[in-house]
Amino acid sequence: MPYKNFEEYCIEVTDDVKERYQNIIKDLGEDSNRDGLIKTPERAAKAMQFLTQGYHQDAAEILKSAMFKESYKEMVIVKDIELYSLCEHHILPFFGKAHIAYIPNGCIVGLSKLPRIVDVFSRRLQVQERLTEQILDCINDTLKPQGVAVVIEASHMCMMMRGVQKQNSTTTTSGFRGAFKNIETRSEFLKLISEKLS
Repeated sequence: MPYKNFEEYCIEVTDDVKERYQNIIKDLGEDSNRDGLIKTPERAAKAMQFLTQGYHQDAAEILKSAMFKESYKEMVIVKDIELYSLCEHHILPFFGKAHIAYIPNGCIVGLSKLPRIVDVFSRRLQVQERLTEQILDCINDTLKPQGVAVVIEASHMCMMMRGVQKQNSTTTTSGFRGAFKNIETRSEFLKLISEKLS
């Protein structure tokens, strides 16, 4: 059975972005008609639509689709959530892990929804600082918990491949709302995300 790609793309956007990529390839001094590059503009156009699909997704609605009344009032942590995004300054990737915690206030959310909202905000042209705040505010405003915490650790290709060319540097951003403003609660969260379970 032949390979089939089930991803869907807007034909008009694909055609427009494809033409732009074809011109970029030419402007950089390459032959866009040679074997290895003939389909590259279309592939790149589709890849960019995939990598920026978060613009067409509603993170709050994703959370609302799996909210449940529950009396649990202790910390819930989902850590080591893989994330992949594009730096808006150079359109180069940055990637790493997000760690999210919240303390319920009468409602919990399906655990898979937290990685889903990380994806929604990551699949946009981003800076890590804004990405951290968007995840934090979405959970805080939608779930209305006692508190929310988000930490993101990421490596940025714009620092690794160009500019300062530092291969081993990572960037950490964090944000805290509600109960996580309390030093003891925040310290417990930071301790738990840094520990490995035995």
